[in-house]
Order: sequence, then structure tokens, then C-alpha cells
Amino acid sequence: MLIWFSPVWSSDKPAHLAQVSFVIPAFNSNFTLDLELNHHLLSSQYVERHFSREGTPQHSTGAGDHCYYHGKLRGNPRSFAALSTCRGLHGVFSDGDSTYLVEPQELAGPRGLAQGPLPHLVYRTPLLPAPLGCREPGCLFAARSVPPSRPRLRRKRQVRRGHPTVHSETKYVELIVINDHQLFEQMRQSVVLTSNFAKSVVNLADVIYKEQLNTRIVLVAMETWADGDKIQVQDDLLETLARLMVYRQEGLPEPSDATHLFSGRTFQSSSSGAAYVGGICSLNRGGGVNEYGNMGAMAVTLAQTLGQNLGMMWNRHRSAAGDCRCPDVWLGCIMEDTGFYLPRKFSRCSIDEYTQFLQEGGGSCLFNKPLKLLDPPECGNGFVEAGEECDCGSVQECGRAGGNCCKKCTLTHDAMCSDGLCCRRCKYEPRGVSCREAVNECDIAETCTGDSSQCPPNLHKLDGYACDREQGRCYGGRCRTRDRQCQALWGRAAADRFCYEKLNVEGTERGNCGRKGSGWVQCNKQDVLCGFLLCVNISGAPRLGDLGGDISSVTFYHQGKELDCRGGHVQLADGSDLSYVEDGTACGPNMLCLGHRCLPASAFNFSTCPGSGERRVCSHHGVCSNEGKCICQPDWTGKDCSVHNPLPTSPPTGETERYKGPSGTNIIIGSIAGAVLVAAIVLGGTGWGFKPPAVGTEGDTSFDLSLRFLSWHRQKHPPRKVRRGLSDTLPTPGATVATRVAPSRVFQVPLCSGAQSGMAMSSCRGGRAWGTPGHLLRLRPCARLLCECSFCHRATALLWTGRGTSLFLTDLN
Repeated sequence: MLIWFSPVWSSDKPAHLAQVSFVIPAFNSNFTLDLELNHHLLSSQYVERHFSREGTPQHSTGAGDHCYYHGKLRGNPRSFAALSTCRGLHGVFSDGDSTYLVEPQELAGPRGLAQGPLPHLVYRTPLLPAPLGCREPGCLFAARSVPPSRPRLRRKRQVRRGHPTVHSETKYVELIVINDHQLFEQMRQSVVLTSNFAKSVVNLADVIYKEQLNTRIVLVAMETWADGDKIQVQDDLLETLARLMVYRQEGLPEPSDATHLFSGRTFQSSSSGAAYVGGICSLNRGGGVNEYGNMGAMAVTLAQTLGQNLGMMWNRHRSAAGDCRCPDVWLGCIMEDTGFYLPRKFSRCSIDEYTQFLQEGGGSCLFNKPLKLLDPPECGNGFVEAGEECDCGSVQECGRAGGNCCKKCTLTHDAMCSDGLCCRRCKYEPRGVSCREAVNECDIAETCTGDSSQCPPNLHKLDGYACDREQGRCYGGRCRTRDRQCQALWGRAAADRFCYEKLNVEGTERGNCGRKGSGWVQCNKQDVLCGFLLCVNISGAPRLGDLGGDISSVTFYHQGKELDCRGGHVQLADGSDLSYVEDGTACGPNMLCLGHRCLPASAFNFSTCPGSGERRVCSHHGVCSNEGKCICQPDWTGKDCSVHNPLPTSPPTGETERYKGPSGTNIIIGSIAGAVLVAAIVLGGTGWGFKPPAVGTEGDTSFDLSLRFLSWHRQKHPPRKVRRGLSDTLPTPGATVATRVAPSRVFQVPLCSGAQSGMAMSSCRGGRAWGTPGHLLRLRPCARLLCECSFCHRATALLWTGRGTSLFLTDLN
């Protein structure tokens, strides 16, 4: 369908608004799109690079026109939209039933900018399965075939309630995109059109990932091969992928979590892309190749190949058995091996595979949040910029979290922070509080520093640490053992050592240390535990990859026992061979496998941390991380963890302030420790007057008491001086008054006074009071009560007995 849009920019310079709405009249409906700029799309270090026809690299920093939006159809929560307003309206939106593709019919005017209304085409995608090989624009998308997946998770990781999990914490994939010469040709030999198209693809894939996986895709660099391909791009996807990874290591200066090639070719393959499974964060395996299609088709291919980098695969066998159903029966799911146009959901299996990948220590690079695009500062975009103290996002986002601590990008009174895993109730979490628990025994739990709202970067133990009761070794953040590998691949335990000693020295298909041409390599006797993987009682199809040939099965009788020794040759679609013991697997005391050889740990050249030596790591008070830095135990600090710095017994909650009389100068004095801080409703108009209860003397301990005054109205005549109180006048609104109360002492604090009302509130760390004003208030742990004083015509005070169990309200006049 053909429609017309006027440009949203002036004729001189594009101006892309932070929020914008469009009405698209199409298919007998008016679709109103409410859009916001996707501030997460481009990092602050974003670089674009292309090569001129002479081969000279041309660099530009920043985004140029940032015109990439996310949004929804007005009033339709099931909808989504991902569009660009660069040189027309270009993108995809869905009403929950059908998906629509919008693109300009043609570009005109200087620099491709039309002068006046632009004709646009709107396609509505059908909701029927696509035949494989259908690749034309407007045709149904043919999704790639992928190998069977790893097992579904059976157990959830135990975490403390209220702490983030690998699923609840937002992940960020920092991506580099390379556009090959064929894509440059497809885009009319325009570097601008090529980069805009590629960014639109990533923008749509980001919508898919953020909705279900709580994961954002952030572009850190883009390279366009305008002068010709820098590697040989051919129909063999795995060969092209391998060359891309070599180019990434040798030719790309920017660091990234993954590098993907966008090709203008249509590969002669049943697959529309290829990627290394679980390769994210790896310099030589974090990448993928994606073939040409329209924007929607390429976005789905990117979602699939990036999903493989994140440990996702599709299990045809489990799907056929009904064990892995897709929630979207019409559009299908992202990792399916039969084609549907623009699927936007991941199956439960794919989500479980991603979660398991993270829990096993994969994806440690995903937990650092990139800096935003270098736009002019804008309050409400969710990024703290120059001149801002905080930014909790849009009105809706602030309503969900951070709004109590941050108003108009300024921290509210006494607030230290508004967001972050180490920000709680507008205050920094104390040093030592866990903000990211270890997902396995090779991971390292991160704790708050006490002076920041952000959790430290996600790290794991240095390669070579012992794990699994000294049976395995940490390698790449995972504990590598033959048992674990057999469980993941076949669901069974590893075979007895005798099986490896008997079979892997044969140099046959059923036992070897790798291939050599069309034959097999015999294992040396000391290397047998690093050769062909042998497991117990395996049968059927593997849980990962495809089985080539038959499962070999041999039975031995050894020391009065019958030993079952079985193995199979299994490969992933990316060419990875799962048939052999993994590198980093323990093969003896201080010995690890590498390249089918059993080598001493010293041969791995593991880096060391400060304060480490023979049988000593980080001064015996820390763990050496994969960055070669010491992560110290809670009571120790320093680069080598040699400085004793005990955690405070009672974490501070703020600065110290004390009221100094009529001037209104106040100093915060800390918070309660051991007692419950509460506020109380005080009604003074009728002259409540009750004596405090008797004070006990048995074994009481002192407590810190702190009350923060939110507001009050002064009365004409100030109250008389309060016996054993803090002051003869009321505190300034916003002040905090506190003191340490000795045992068996009645302590009185003026709460409110005035002809109308006033309020007092505690900085309570857990506690609740209930009861009738003027009566004894009982305490219960773990809650809070905000109390209001209404019509307080006379000074009223809170009396606390020091016994930790009673609050009492009384009239002081």
C-alpha cells in the first residue's frame, strides 16, 4: 500500500525529536505510533569507518543522525515498533496480529532528502508458513536450521530474595557490525544508506532481545567495505566465519563482545547465517555471518546468530516430541528451523539455554553497562549526563523505580543515588553487601563498595583454580570435568579411567586423540584422558549437536567389574567437535588438557595476582580474578588483600546532622542500630496526657535513635523546654535528630506542633508500630510506618523507654 509522509526535519538539517508520533493510514486502519529514541543503540565511543575506493580508511565518531526509535501502537500493549526517521520512515511495527514493514518508495532531492511529502510503501506480512528458499522482499522469511539444543534446566539457582539474578539483571551485548562490499552495492553504493540500513537491523533485533531476555544490543563500531571485501566471502559459511574471526583479531581496534558480518550475498545454503555457539566474550569465537534480506529478515537472522553466540540452539527432536513448544503458533519462534516471517519470540527452551549459559559462567562480559551516545544532555533518557545528578528515565520508568530518589534529574533531599544494584532506598548499600552472587564455583560474587550505586564488573576466577571437590579445574569461568561434559552431551556420567586407557591408545574411530587426514591419531599413554570422550550407557541422539555415524560401545571386565565404554562423534553447526575432552579439563594433579594433550598447569602461563606466590594467593585473603586482580574477602582490602579493614558492625546510612537551635542548622547523626525506628501519629488538640510506662533495669542495652522531620507548621507560642529532650524548639523541617539512648532512660523528642499538621518519619532499617495515638505502641520487625500529626495545638513528644519494646506518646504541656 502506498502512503505519503512529510519529512520531520527542516530542509537544512535533520532534527530527530526525543519523542514523536506518526499516524499511518493503511489497510483501512489508522495506526498511531508513539515512539521514543533508542538511547541504548549506540555507545558513547561509537565509531563508523569505511574504506574509500583507494583503500584509505575514513573514520567518524558519534552517530551522525540518531534517528532510531522504539515504541508501540497507541493503546495496544501487545504491539511493538522499531523505526528509523532517517531519509524517510523505515522500519517495522506490529499490532500483535500482523506485522507491517514501512519503507520509502524512493529517495530524491539533495543528499537523498526529499523536498516535500515522501511516498512510502507499507507491506502487511501474511501469517502462513514459508517455503524454504523464499528470500524475496515481501516474501516469508526462511529461518536457518540449527542443531539440537542443550537440556532444559531442571533446577533454579538459589538466590536470596530481593537480589538480582542472571535473568533479572540487564545484560548488554556490545556489537561491531561489518558491512561487506556486496551489501554496499545493494545499498546503491552509498555508505550512509548502508550504515543506516545496518543500524535499523540492529535496532529491530534490540526490540526482540529486550522484551524477553532483558538484554540490550549496543553498537560500538561499524565498518563498511566500500572498496572491496577485506576477507574472502564465499558460500561456505563456516569458512567465511573463520576468516571473519581472524580479521577481527588482526584488523579491528575496537573491543567488543561480538563481531557480525552483514553480507549482501544470498548464500547457497539452507542456512541464512552461521555463528559460534556460546562464543560471546571470546575474541576468536564471538561472531557470526548474516546473509542479505530486507530489514526484518536480517534482524531475525541477527537475533538467531547472536542467540547462538549466547548459547541458544534449537532441538528438533524435543520440538517433535512436544517438549519445547513455541508460544506464538502463528509467527513461530526465533530459533525454529522452519520458516515464518518475522518471529519475535524465543521459546522456553531458548530462554532456558541462555539462562543456563549465564549460570555456567558464560557471558561474563554482558554485565557492564556501556556509556550512552554522545548526544546533547537530555533529562529523562535514563543516562546520567553532565549537569545531572541522576536520571531514572521517562515518567513511566521513574514510576517503576527511582522516582522517589530522583526528581527532574536532581537527587531528592538526603538521596545518594536513584538506581543501580548497590542503591537501596536512595542510599548506597554498605560495603560488603552482595549485589551479584556467584553462579557457579568458578565465578566470583560481586559486592558493593559502599561509595557507589553500581555493582562492580562481573568477573570469574582465574583459569586453573581447582573445583568440583578437586576433581576439576576452572577454565573460562566453568568447572571442566569429563563427568560434566558427558552429562551435558548425553545425560550420563563419564566412563571409568580404564576405558580411556584401553581405547584411546588404539587410534581408531572408537578411541583416539583426534583426526589426521582420513585416519585417527593414537593417544600417548599420558594423554589418554584428553582424547575421545567416553561415557556410560549412552544411546539415541545427543542433547547437543548432530551425531555422525553410530555410537561405539565396548564392554570390559576389570577388577571384577563390568565397565561400559561408549562414545559418539558429535558436531555443532559451527564446526565445533564435541567428541573430545574439553581444553582445561583436569587430567591429573596440577595437570590440564590442551589440544588432546595432558600438560602441567604451568604450561598454560596462567597470570598471577599481586600478593601471590607458591601456595599463596592474594595474601591468603582473596581470590585471583580472570583480569589478574585480587578480589578480597569482606574484611580485607588493598591490591594484594593485605590490609585488614573490618566491615562496620552497623552500616552507616548517611552523614551526621544535629539541630543547633533556631538557626535551623542540622547535622545528621546516623541511624538506629539494634532498635526499630518508627514514626507515630500524634493528636494534640484534645490534650492527650499519659505517663510513660515503668522503666525496667534488667540487662538493657543502649540504642541509637534517629527521627527525620519531614514537615511541620510553627505555632505562635513555642512549647516549654522538654525534660531530657534535645531542644526547647521544634526542629527545622527536613532535619534529622538522633541520640544514643542509655538503658532505663526515658527519652523525649518533640515530634510536631502547629495549628494544622506536621509529620515525622524515621530512617528505619526495619520495624513497625501500630496502636492508637496516646497509647502504648508495640513494635514488630521488618516494616515501616509513616505517621502524621494532625491539629497539634500543643507540643507533643515521643517517649522511648530504652527497653527496645515500647513507644509512648504524651503531651508535654
